[in-house]
Amino acid sequence: QPPGPAAAVVACTSLHHVGDLDVALDHVAAVLAPGAPLIVIEMAWERYDEATARWCFGHLSDVGLDSDEAGWLHHHRAGFTASGLSWDEYIRAWATGEGLHNGEQMMRGLDTRFDRISCQDGPYCFADLDAVTAAEEQAAIDAGQINAVGIQYVATARQ
Repeated sequence: QPPGPAAAVVACTSLHHVGDLDVALDHVAAVLAPGAPLIVIEMAWERYDEATARWCFGHLSDVGLDSDEAGWLHHHRAGFTASGLSWDEYIRAWATGEGLHNGEQMMRGLDTRFDRISCQDGPYCFADLDAVTAAEEQAAIDAGQINAVGIQYVATARQ
């Protein structure tokens, strides 16, 4: 609990993981000063389709899962390959098992509590890929090769 109203809140790739999204967003709304900005960087796991996964997997470095360099995409590549499931079955089982919130749930929860300024879909995976920039991921999105998995949301606390 901050000592007073927060001048801003930044939530970066955290909301899709919280146990109770409503409780977390109610807490943010309670601590954020009226008119203060809320910046949210998130992922919409449900947009992470097979074409997007295969594009990402093709841009991963070749490191073992026990390496410090192995990230979440390395683990998904290995898990999917070993699963024998279709991509849709695999990603839904993962999201359900992790208790993840999808993009629509997060946006609905945010919009009921805050005044949206902007919300853009865009790159998300580039930081975990080998020598791929956000601009290169955006180019693949623009070309229709992959889905935009990232969400950049900006809002203010209600007055």
